[in-house]
Amino acid sequence: MTALGTQLIEIHHWLREELARLRASLDAPGGGTAALTRELRAHCAGFCAALDRHHTGEDGGAFQALAEQAPELGPVLAELRADHRVVADLLRRIDALLAGAADGRTVRAELDGLAALLESHFGYEERKIVAALNRLAGDPVELLGVTPPGNGDLLERTETA
Repeated sequence: MTALGTQLIEIHHWLREELARLRASLDAPGGGTAALTRELRAHCAGFCAALDRHHTGEDGGAFQALAEQAPELGPVLAELRADHRVVADLLRRIDALLAGAADGRTVRAELDGLAALLESHFGYEERKIVAALNRLAGDPVELLGVTPPGNGDLLERTETA
């Protein structure tokens, strides 16, 4: 089994790539000013759902187990949970934009803010808890909430769903 901390880095890398792919699709001709296509909306919704599952999995699984085994990480885990609430608020805002008539430029601005927040959050999380996570045993899917898919990106999976 891949150590949980190493898998966390892989998940973060995948989420970063998916967000970059999504942001790039909004830069395509017409993506910045035109109404969002069904595919772009589906890709964005899929990414947001995957990120939410990841953070929910951390809060409900990995972080609880980690707090029991490494109580000295309590303040770090509290900060990360607070970040998760901020990210969840931003995801709700993006979801509301997708449900409305927002254009690509508006969604892109929110995704840019999300990208900046996530880069800081992921980096902090990786620096502070990867080694401790690597000491945990358990099912990485349950503890971390989402595993990077082996094939295809979110857009491909949501178009076939």
